[in-house]
Amino acid sequence: MLTEQRRNEVLRAVRGGAGEQTSALAERFGVSEMTIRRDLDELAKRGLVQRVRGGALEPGCLRHEPPFHESTSSRMAEKERVGRAAARMVRPGDTVIIDVGTTALQLARYLHGREGLTVVTNNLAVYEELMPDEAIDILLLGGMVRRNYRSLVGFLTEDCLRGIRADLAFIGISGISDDLALLDSTVEEIPGKRAMVRASQHVVLLADGAKFWGAGLGRVAGVDILHTIVTTDDAPEDRIKALTELGVEVIVA
Repeated sequence: MLTEQRRNEVLRAVRGGAGEQTSALAERFGVSEMTIRRDLDELAKRGLVQRVRGGALEPGCLRHEPPFHESTSSRMAEKERVGRAAARMVRPGDTVIIDVGTTALQLARYLHGREGLTVVTNNLAVYEELMPDEAIDILLLGGMVRRNYRSLVGFLTEDCLRGIRADLAFIGISGISDDLALLDSTVEEIPGKRAMVRASQHVVLLADGAKFWGAGLGRVAGVDILHTIVTTDDAPEDRIKALTELGVEVIVA
């Protein structure tokens, strides 16, 4: 396949989905990842794609954030499995931090009735889910309300977390890069996620298999901050193996 022909096919692949990872494109077209990176760089120069860590997106894709209810309906079964498996890690009396996101809401739905549990969150959907449960204490973090995604963000969120020491932090992301860095497409949320990591003794990533092909504008952290990842059985085997070799506990829901 000629170079220009391949680049046209790469462009079609990026436009045909929610974005493409370098490794997936290299495998699809039978070339090296370096070749794909050069193709994506050239397409980006022409304004045809938007480069992100680990791959590319269609221009403007990162500026669109689906409403909370749309995200909830996407891969609902997988998110429910991740949430249920993650909830098994929580013990009565724990203090847990729960991040924004729809998978986090699924986790909260399996926490009802845990005596002595304290939930720290900036997720308004989690707050609404757990508020009627008198067995659970809730600490709602401060911040600016993002109505579209039912969350609280900003310096007040970070300030509140400085005074917290939690047993577990359950965080979410929009994608995992080729080098296993944790990425997020909503830059307003990244400082809060980092603060959650600092405030917790044990960091758990909630990421169904599709997140391994996701992307993000900003880097939240490296894989070294993770203790556990809860994912699904469609996660790529090579990434699971790499995480395990780095000492990360992998729970497949």
